[in-house]
Amino acid sequence: MESTLKTKHPTRRRVVVTGMGLVTPIGQNPDEYYNNLLEGVSGISEIESFDCSNYPTRIAGEIKRFSTDGWIAPKLSKRLDKFMLYMLVAGKKAVADGGLTEGGMEKIDKTRCGVLIGSGMGGMKVVSDSIEALKVSYRKMTPFCVPFSSTNMGSSLLAIDLVRSNHYHVAYAVLNIQHGWMGPTYSISTACATSNFCILNAANHIIDGDADMMLCGGSESAIIPIGVGGFVACKALSERNDDPTKASRPWDSDRDGFVMGEGAGVLLLEELEHAKKRDANIYAEVLGGSFSSDAYHMTMPHPKGSGVILCIEKALSQSGVAREDVNYINAHATSTPVGDIKEYQAIVHCFGQNQELRVNSSKSMIGHLMGAAGAVEAIATIQAIRTGWVHPNLNLDHPDKDVDMNVLVGQKKERLDIKVALSNSFGFGGHNSSILFAPLH
Repeated sequence: MESTLKTKHPTRRRVVVTGMGLVTPIGQNPDEYYNNLLEGVSGISEIESFDCSNYPTRIAGEIKRFSTDGWIAPKLSKRLDKFMLYMLVAGKKAVADGGLTEGGMEKIDKTRCGVLIGSGMGGMKVVSDSIEALKVSYRKMTPFCVPFSSTNMGSSLLAIDLVRSNHYHVAYAVLNIQHGWMGPTYSISTACATSNFCILNAANHIIDGDADMMLCGGSESAIIPIGVGGFVACKALSERNDDPTKASRPWDSDRDGFVMGEGAGVLLLEELEHAKKRDANIYAEVLGGSFSSDAYHMTMPHPKGSGVILCIEKALSQSGVAREDVNYINAHATSTPVGDIKEYQAIVHCFGQNQELRVNSSKSMIGHLMGAAGAVEAIATIQAIRTGWVHPNLNLDHPDKDVDMNVLVGQKKERLDIKVALSNSFGFGGHNSSILFAPLH
């Protein structure tokens, strides 16, 4: 099938997705995760990891069962903050999914492979535990407090660990005098837009010729007393404790705040010809994207949505994608009274009355994974392209009077032949990001 898309850059290096890995409240591989999204399975429940009985919010998209067995060396696993554990496991799953096993790792040039995975909050548990230890004495603090709380260290450890194709090597790489992935390796932290910033910058490293392969995405684990308490203090969270699965309800008139989630998502991006040469399985193409800043307020979106509109329009313009070719949007929509509507209005402003356009929010089932949100939602977007199905908007019982249900997906999955998909992520501080994905043509 010939592409109808007219790109501005026909000769530039093209970027494709050849691997996906994730850890979420409703699945720990892309197929399980997306099947649960399609069936409207909610991962939101009462928090079990600590006693929050005196908190006004006692629910979250918490991961109840998680194991690092076979992925991370046991000694290291005991020391790392969960955001790093989620990141390392999701990253290694993406590598395995990309076919870099059983000798595959030895066939690539690791000097041209990098890691760009971020976190909005970083190692909050490590910091919190260290503060408690410091009340006794600095001698009680873990020597890993600084490195294991830093957002960059997850990318670094993953790059170190990618020595050979079997699952884990941390603490052995130096002894064997071998290197992991030596290309661009760092992290970006832009609150809840973190993953998209990482994915787009990773794609740009490939386009610019800095790398042939990049692992990218985000990870978050902030469902701990200080994390939940901080968002409660912001008055940002839903308090629908008596009915957790109904608490996250983007665009519904009864929404009362977002629901925290946790987990990680990692994409393996690759230059198209490089992927073809090693006969990689190609899931989708990254057509491009854009960033912008509201430059208005720390937590509130601009009243006119100008930053989001600028971001979407730049993404279309710089990618050479016609707005009428975009027929699916995985929205940021977090279930907040103001944010949902401002994003919806920006979408309508940018795309008009496109009768083919369908819009949904994965957060209705998994909650808001903050720094990891964009990555797991990018995987949902790619899965929608692959399967031809878009998942429902759970809990959209009473749509807000300002939204049109001819645009929003209802409470049942829908068939859709996606031409171009847009995935939005926005973060505190006014950080906006949009990525365009499409089937490879």
